[in-house]
Amino acid sequence: MNKVKLQFKPKSRWREFLGEKFIALNALVALAAIFLIFAFIFKESLPVFTDPEVKEEASVDKMVFKQVYYEGREPKYSWQPNSIVPKYSLMPLFIGTVKAAIIAMLFAIPLGVGAAIYSAEFASHCLREIIKPVIELLAGIPSVVLGFFALIVLATFLQKTFGFVFRLNAVNAGMALGVAVIPIIFTVAEDAMTSVPNSLRDAALALGANPWQVSLTVVLPAALPGIAAGVILGFGRAIGETMIVLMASGNAAIISASFADSIRTISATIAAELAEVVFGGAHYSVLFFLGTLLFVFTFLINMGGDYILTRIKVKFQGRLK
Repeated sequence: MNKVKLQFKPKSRWREFLGEKFIALNALVALAAIFLIFAFIFKESLPVFTDPEVKEEASVDKMVFKQVYYEGREPKYSWQPNSIVPKYSLMPLFIGTVKAAIIAMLFAIPLGVGAAIYSAEFASHCLREIIKPVIELLAGIPSVVLGFFALIVLATFLQKTFGFVFRLNAVNAGMALGVAVIPIIFTVAEDAMTSVPNSLRDAALALGANPWQVSLTVVLPAALPGIAAGVILGFGRAIGETMIVLMASGNAAIISASFADSIRTISATIAAELAEVVFGGAHYSVLFFLGTLLFVFTFLINMGGDYILTRIKVKFQGRLK
């Protein structure tokens, strides 16, 4: 057989230098863009802390802890920015956001991880080439389409099935969010499982384990950091999603322990009200303050996720070098 010799062009120090600087510049531009976006949002929310009039109408302690006392009723937190006496309690919005995200993750994690296990471990090559693109295609569906589907089809189905009083509620919004989150969890989890070396599977099979035991006791722990990363990314998507919850949640800023009641999320509030507020007013500043909180909350989720991933890697894969 004729041996083919690979020949490489001599390295150009200038090309290498320029390529390295170009990559570094791209990274710096991305970081600068994120920083400038956060700086703008925070600047617009500063009147909440600095402007005396805005601070009086919508101070931080009122936004978080303000209770509205009704005659003969228990005190309630309320979000009514357009009333005669504006009320800016953030508790209904925060609780609504968390409720929608919890339902979404409870719906998306079993389906996403289960589909990833089947695709990576049990499906044939031809079937895998069908399952993976079809599920990942869900990520390309616009969120407004999923919100419209939840508004017209899913809400009616859930109400008839479970007898919900309100068509648009946390369960409806959470399940629609879960459909949007599934592709993220599936893609990251499936890639993590397929990257597990086949030598581990062969060793477990040689010891007498069946395919299910190999998947659950060998592959799944080895791919757990990647699966956890997909779950964290999906949770961040569920927290920040706007159009689905705006169309499918009912947009009722109330505090309720029941997931069958309507909710309103932080992102939906910003999207619904920002175009109609008075520029520079208290309501305007509070909405940007909500955006700042959402930005910080998402950042903390990612930071906490990185810490959890590090701990998982140390536990299942030994100490990191």
